[in-house]
Amino acid sequence: MFIQTETTPNPNVLKFLPGRAVSAEPQEYRTADEAAASPLAESLFALEGVTGVFYGSDYVSVTRDAGGPEWSRMKAPILAAIMDQFVSDAPLFRNAVGAEEASGEDSEVVAEIKQLLDSRVRPAVAQDGGDILFDGFDEATGVLTLRMRGACAGCPSSSATLKAGVEQMMKHYIPEVTSVEQVL
Repeated sequence: MFIQTETTPNPNVLKFLPGRAVSAEPQEYRTADEAAASPLAESLFALEGVTGVFYGSDYVSVTRDAGGPEWSRMKAPILAAIMDQFVSDAPLFRNAVGAEEASGEDSEVVAEIKQLLDSRVRPAVAQDGGDILFDGFDEATGVLTLRMRGACAGCPSSSATLKAGVEQMMKHYIPEVTSVEQVL
């Protein structure tokens, strides 16, 4: 098995591509406790310096502690953990994931926002090892709140991406949006 690595705009995140499907729905683990839901994430958090794991459709993004070991020391154990997971054909998750669907029906504006995020924004940020999720939309003020995950969370260029890219696109296609803000 050959696993490719790619840098991301976030210097503390590397993207690992195992050459096969990883997760149908993006999943993020920011603590070792959260990582208990996935044997691979748990193995990665056991490595020195790992502070985050994100699963995309065909990649695993790993976040390192900025003050921890350099990537040159971390890559081999990360590659070994990923290879062990996929060669074993063991399930990636211990329990069913993705059952967090919100109840109720979205307004027309919210449905348009989500469609634009899914069709234009999320595929672009996935190329950089991250994801952007809809958090909320205040119809009275026009403020759209989004949640950054994976390589996008904590990335030095994420606020520029939000303001210069996502906010401008949203305002162009959906006039009800007046600004875009990130929630942590």
